[in-house]
Amino acid sequence: MSFPPVFDERSRLLILGTYPSPKSRETGFYYGHPQNRFWPVMAGLLREPVPCTVCEKTCLVLRHGIALWDVCESCEVDGASDASIRQVRPNDVGWLLRQTGIRKVFCNGSTARKLYDRHILPVCGLPAAALPSTSPANARWTLPLLLEAWQRILTD
Repeated sequence: MSFPPVFDERSRLLILGTYPSPKSRETGFYYGHPQNRFWPVMAGLLREPVPCTVCEKTCLVLRHGIALWDVCESCEVDGASDASIRQVRPNDVGWLLRQTGIRKVFCNGSTARKLYDRHILPVCGLPAAALPSTSPANARWTLPLLLEAWQRILTD
């Protein structure tokens, strides 16, 4: 099962992953693999120190109006391979949108975007933009390149 969404009444944009990796499930929070660049990217964009604890990570995104969730509530997946995701049961993103002022949705990687477009867009009608994955498997995207590409969450 996926983690509950991170959001509050100030949330204005949503970042969706696919489904928690085994390492994230082990740590109990989003982007828990030590080589995943998500938290360094957020810290760099938001000009704050890289958060270490779940509390620091939660506070960082909420302070800046960012909500986190995953496209998949549950699925079958081989290890951490997004390419192997099948039997998707999507999260109820429409519910989250109705609870908040979220009007922008970004997907962490192309697989999250494809799954969003297939399972969630037809229900909620809010298009999502794909950003390059912060996963360590996406090694050709260096931290500086990720920071440049992810800058659009602040401007779009």
